[in-house]
Amino acid sequence: MKQMTNRRNALRTLAAAGAAGLAAPHIASAQANGTTWKIQTSWPGGVGLQIFKDWCATIVEKTGGELAFQPFGANDVVGDFQLYDAVKNGVLDAVNPFTIYAQGIIPAGVFLSSYPLGLRNPHEFDVFYYGLGGLEMARELYAAQGMHFVGPVHHGPNIIHSKVPIRSIDDFRGRKMRLPGGMVAEVFGEIGAETTVLPGSEIFPALEKGTIDVADYVGPAVNYALGFSQVTKYISMGPPGMMSLYQPVDIMDITVGMDAWNKLSPQMQQFVEMETQVYSNHHHAMIQKADQEAWAKFEADGTEVTRLSQDDVELMTEVAVPIWFKYANRDKASARIFKTQLDYMMSGSLGYVTPDLVDGLELKL
Repeated sequence: MKQMTNRRNALRTLAAAGAAGLAAPHIASAQANGTTWKIQTSWPGGVGLQIFKDWCATIVEKTGGELAFQPFGANDVVGDFQLYDAVKNGVLDAVNPFTIYAQGIIPAGVFLSSYPLGLRNPHEFDVFYYGLGGLEMARELYAAQGMHFVGPVHHGPNIIHSKVPIRSIDDFRGRKMRLPGGMVAEVFGEIGAETTVLPGSEIFPALEKGTIDVADYVGPAVNYALGFSQVTKYISMGPPGMMSLYQPVDIMDITVGMDAWNKLSPQMQQFVEMETQVYSNHHHAMIQKADQEAWAKFEADGTEVTRLSQDDVELMTEVAVPIWFKYANRDKASARIFKTQLDYMMSGSLGYVTPDLVDGLELKL
């Protein structure tokens, strides 16, 4: 109870700092009109779900009763891959999914979260969303689907759990591997993995039964809580300083059904937008803190960490870049979003992509 109280106090402090000049005067005069949003996350359990529930519990007090969030974990109301239908149909008012799941209804969604060897740090996606027009582009695409994209929520890098050691990208060849689908699956398919798509809640039983022998999912703390050390012996990551090659900045978001969004006052809409940024910062930091504690637990369970090399990074980049262009050329929106990110990656700020890597590749804007 004391720990939860401390978390809530920390959230209140962050909210006051992040929404200065807006939240405080608005909340002070808020009327308790009893608006409650049903909001479901993709977190099936562990620290991720607890952080989400703790945050949701702060909303009613921060808004003086004008808005409350009723939180649900993965599959509590609908399946993870039914979240968007549920929010569009009003079964849920809002969702907190892994953004990559949007690629099923919005092709450009593949570029709204990290992809193999793309933008590699949280602040780079903040630059994209809040500095280079990414937020406006995302909202335009979601609005066409009857939803409002409030903003990104940082989680951290995804890691790979395996029953066998993965010491180079060649070791993925022939392995039955769970991935989130889309571009990530295609890149691993190109290097020889036999990929399958499963929601997070189905990974443990698939590993336990031997349906798959390699699985990506989120970070150490959540994966440990889900029992992955019980059904795998190895964790595969990138070189030191780069935990993940394929999803280095796994992004979630807050998405709201357009009807629910439009019922809020402009002031409350602005509060939710700013509170999402507060939550993103807090969520990311708390997940990373929990990850530090989880590493010792994996070690105690006998899990071995293996790392890919810088040569593997370069080889996988060569595989990934043509696939980037393939996905970017699926529609104009994808091309427009990707072009913004590509220019950033080729700039003096980052330099992840050199001219020789894109030589001969055409972007159909």
